[in-house]
Amino acid sequence: MRLLAAASALALLTAAPALAQDVGPAPGAPGDAPTWVNAAKVGAGASYEAYVDGQYRDGGPTGEVSKVWFSIADGVLTETMWGLIHEAQIKQMRLAVVVGDEVVVEGEGTDFTVDYLTRDDQGRPLSPSYRVTTRDRQGRFEIEKRLFTDPDGQALVVRVEVRALTASVVPFVLLEPHMANTGVGDAGRVTVDGLFAHEGASHLALIPDVPFTAASVGFVGASDGLTDLQDNGRMNRAHPTTGEATGNIMLTGALPRVRRGQTLRRDFVIGFGPDAGAAEGEARDAHRAGLDQVQAAYDGTGAAVGWTDYLASLDQLPRLAAQSGDGGKLAWASALMLKVQEDRTHAGALIASLSNPWGDTVDATNPSTGYKAVWPRDFYQVAMAFLALGDAETPLAAFRYLPQVQVRADTPGNSGATGWFLQKTWVDGTIEWVGVQLDQTAMPIMLGWRLWKDGHLNDAQIAAAYRDMLKPAADFLVDGGTVGILWNDRTITPPWTQQERWEEQEGFSPSTTAAVIAGLTVAADIATASGDPESAARYLAAADDYAAKVEARMFTTDGSLGDGDYFLRLSRNEDPNDKGTLGENNGQPGLPEDRIIDGGFLELVRYGVRRADAPSIVATLPEYDDQTREDRLRVRYDFGPEGDRTPGYRRYGNDGYGEQADTGGNYGVGGQMHAGQRGRVWPFFTGERGHYELAAAALDGTVTEAERAAIRQTYVRGMERFANAGLLLPEQVWDGVGDPTAHRYAPGEGTNSATPLAWTHAEYLKLLRSLADGAVWDRYAPVAERHGR
Repeated sequence: MRLLAAASALALLTAAPALAQDVGPAPGAPGDAPTWVNAAKVGAGASYEAYVDGQYRDGGPTGEVSKVWFSIADGVLTETMWGLIHEAQIKQMRLAVVVGDEVVVEGEGTDFTVDYLTRDDQGRPLSPSYRVTTRDRQGRFEIEKRLFTDPDGQALVVRVEVRALTASVVPFVLLEPHMANTGVGDAGRVTVDGLFAHEGASHLALIPDVPFTAASVGFVGASDGLTDLQDNGRMNRAHPTTGEATGNIMLTGALPRVRRGQTLRRDFVIGFGPDAGAAEGEARDAHRAGLDQVQAAYDGTGAAVGWTDYLASLDQLPRLAAQSGDGGKLAWASALMLKVQEDRTHAGALIASLSNPWGDTVDATNPSTGYKAVWPRDFYQVAMAFLALGDAETPLAAFRYLPQVQVRADTPGNSGATGWFLQKTWVDGTIEWVGVQLDQTAMPIMLGWRLWKDGHLNDAQIAAAYRDMLKPAADFLVDGGTVGILWNDRTITPPWTQQERWEEQEGFSPSTTAAVIAGLTVAADIATASGDPESAARYLAAADDYAAKVEARMFTTDGSLGDGDYFLRLSRNEDPNDKGTLGENNGQPGLPEDRIIDGGFLELVRYGVRRADAPSIVATLPEYDDQTREDRLRVRYDFGPEGDRTPGYRRYGNDGYGEQADTGGNYGVGGQMHAGQRGRVWPFFTGERGHYELAAAALDGTVTEAERAAIRQTYVRGMERFANAGLLLPEQVWDGVGDPTAHRYAPGEGTNSATPLAWTHAEYLKLLRSLADGAVWDRYAPVAERHGR
């Protein structure tokens, strides 16, 4: 029926101009050097898949497990993964539109809007299916795309309408594959019935519902369809294959001319598989099923189990939404985003972000995970947010996943200490980075304790986890040891950490130490219940020692900021008054440690190591909040209109993890650090400050509605203000300092670092849960009872 309807509509259109015939294999291999794309995503999606006995297997309530993820930036489809969550297969898919003798390319010559296809009657998104509309800046045409995946197959659906508003136009589909997670080594072939690309055992097939009028494949910058069009507005060369050569390729499909006032509708399905036949079969299966039905199954609006069913299972979500400032829209979107960013082969493998930071200048010659990887710290934040939503299954799967990323005697290449958790890994456990970050070793213990105390793990299960995973981690937090893996051969003496939570500096860190104390304190509780009182006593003794020395190691009484009394970001040794020099990072020179402040001290309050009114905490707040400091060292920046300001915070003074303030260039272009780089404001710090204010309000045992309302207005609404048009929360937002880059960022707008950041969405949800409960969600009662003062 859909093909007949399309054929009828085609009668309203004129044919495209005559196109060149086959001119042989595409020349110009390997093409331009490949990169990824803008990391400021406004949409991200994947199918909802239900667990089968805590794992992802075919045959459960959601049928075949779909392993396709997609993202949207600048109004176009961007990185699309198939297989494991980091295995990109597509860089981007755009339309080029010829208007007269001009070629307008989506994302370059268009503006866009984005919305969710399915919302409830209160406007809250019910699934990560999207409607994206790009509009020519001269108003001559607009393109609407609807995007979602096939929940019962390995395919992505892109339904397109091209509307010729004031002029006749000729559209072309431009698909740039980056098969097997690189932009090199790709081969392609095309017919009017489909566009095909592959590298090794990774294949894709783009199948249209109506054949293209012409098709071509070429090497980017040399023989690709866009380069051809930009010569004279016509497709003069049609290359059916790349021949024996491989490289950075583009697949092009021509569509009929659309007369002014008319609309062209086309449906495209991109299938993925281990060979060309399998990929084409996945695409054609979706077409045969009917794309309306495919979307209904994806959304869960029919009989199939889909996203609406998952959201309905989150019994705490309505309570959280009641604390929001937007009627729950961002809470619903955040729940979707966290679940989207889980691998569908390794259940519980929670990644940091479905993006590659500053991707448009990141080389794609070699495989890169970007943020599509596991950091146990981000992982913990997300798992705790799932618990806050009322989803116990996902954090349980996450907890059971953790042994894959813990260092053991049999960890490949390990010859040193065991028990600690790897810095960064692929979701299959493949080692990527090997710095020792003690908070990442403490947080799995904290998660396990919470699952146990909330009744999601029974005594036998927590005892088994203690024996196999948590005891080795706790032992490392007491004893440390000499590391022996890849380049890392350092000796770790806790609570001194080789890297703090920003993965850059060694020393004594308030945020790291807070997690270590909390981890050891709850480890003692688990050890006691598991019949190991000797270890319990050892863990408590170490936690007591670390807690007693927090101020002595990290609180300066002779600092150069404010009145001189405050927590340092980091102390390289046990003397916080020696003005020792921190290391160089991200193109920034090392400065005396007393000149650098961050919000890590607030984690001492969050976990219960210090009361909100502890003198050292209260003394540090003025330095943290000081907005008169020079921009290099300033941390706090406020956003929004007068009378309704949102406090935002950089990671720390002298941070260089961001765009170049002097030139507007991206971070780390060409793999080189630049002196002008500047780290921007991170929205989740607004949530961290909101948690502190809640802890302060709860000191007398109750939180009044007036206190809740004040936190809601300043911190909840503040985080909501940082969300973009797709209700996605970024890693960083523009702080207004220096060149606003080619994107012409406005203050408070998400940058090209990474969106959506799972940690930011998790912090927002946890703040809502904390307000609903009247208590900080991440507070550990045994820690507060023993150490909080």
